Amino acid sequence: MSDVSKMSFEEAIKELEAVVGQLERGDVALDDSIALYERGAALKARCEAKLKEAEEKVAKITLGENGTAAGTAPLDD
Repeated sequence: MSDVSKMSFEEAIKELEAVVGQLERGDVALDDSIALYERGAALKARCEAKLKEAEEKVAKITLGENGTAAGTAPLDD
């Protein structure tokens, strides 16, 4: 398994969908289900963090006089 903290949003969401599918089918042993649930929780947290990061970047886009994107404000305002 790859390190969740280094996954892109797309990688994390794809694996999360696979984990959910396995859990919904119920065809894994209890111990494996627990491990899958924990992995799924970590993947969900990664997806949420990446979405929040994207939202913050979008919120920092500055507009020029004609309404087009002119740049970005620093993220640490």
